[in-house]
Amino acid sequence: MKFGCLFAVLCLAVGAIAGKYSREINDQKPSVDGKSTVEFRIAKLNQVWEKATRMQLPPVRQAELHSDLKIQEKDELQWKKSKAEGMDENGEREAKLRRGFNVILAKYGMDGKKDTRPLESNNLKDHDIREGDMFDDPRLDKLWNKAKSSGKFSEEEMQSLKREFQHHKDKISEYNIVMDTVSRTEEIHKNVISPLEGEVKQHVLHQKHTDLKDKMRDLNQGFERLRKLSHEGFSEDSEFKEPRVIELWEMAQRANLTGDELDSLKEELKHFETKVEKHSHYQEQLELSHQKLRHVESLGDNDHILRNQERYNNLAEKTREMGYKMKKHMQDLTSKISRKGLDRNEL
Repeated sequence: MKFGCLFAVLCLAVGAIAGKYSREINDQKPSVDGKSTVEFRIAKLNQVWEKATRMQLPPVRQAELHSDLKIQEKDELQWKKSKAEGMDENGEREAKLRRGFNVILAKYGMDGKKDTRPLESNNLKDHDIREGDMFDDPRLDKLWNKAKSSGKFSEEEMQSLKREFQHHKDKISEYNIVMDTVSRTEEIHKNVISPLEGEVKQHVLHQKHTDLKDKMRDLNQGFERLRKLSHEGFSEDSEFKEPRVIELWEMAQRANLTGDELDSLKEELKHFETKVEKHSHYQEQLELSHQKLRHVESLGDNDHILRNQERYNNLAEKTREMGYKMKKHMQDLTSKISRKGLDRNEL
């Protein structure tokens, strides 16, 4: 009888621990004031979001941050689950997640460093940007000005080319952020005392250097593509228009996939490109809605303000949701191409 009771108590204890983990992962706890639920299930992500709200980031940039935080949340919750199952013993995924979080902080000017980037950085307006200094990179600016003065691009093609340049500029920023985190890790590594701790940090440092090499290779390939595009113009038979989709397609072509696999992926990328274009459209509508709301607020008509505020809030929520789905889809496609390419090389 005593043994049966003891067994029952142990089962209850194990169940309670499992239940606690499950609740921590899935439950959205109410906010401090008890009026609403928090935005994210991870405390540090909520802190970033609340800080961004106080900073009053431009609407499109704020929506982008929300999407990035949702991706980070998804990845961290998946990692916690795998960690509880005894995986990621060498801490490689944990280090990658930490690096991703640092990239988000730096990208949106919340890493504690003096931010020299312009506050209005939605990339939808450029009327107040100094001519010839659009991309904060001498090589990009020189290439852009040559393309702009060449007369070989239509207005629509110039918009497409601008998206290509902006995408490359974002990749340069991300590379600089990762390089900065590598430098900080190297400084920390110098002060390591424990040999075991040193081995772990050495592994993390090696992974970061690998990431840097990959990003530098991508940057070189991307710049070469921009250079070719600026000189030769857009090809009539181009498969895709969106920079991120083109990048994935070129990545797939380098991955030694079979003809059938490439055809299948091409169809999937067409669907993805539609999703990217739809998201860009919503971003533009959100910016316009924000401008209209500011105008209506200046007039002081409360009923009109409430209607426009509701429309703006709905657009903001839809833009965040679409941004998350688009980034998750891109993440899945990148992993799929990398995995298939790796499997093919191993064969």
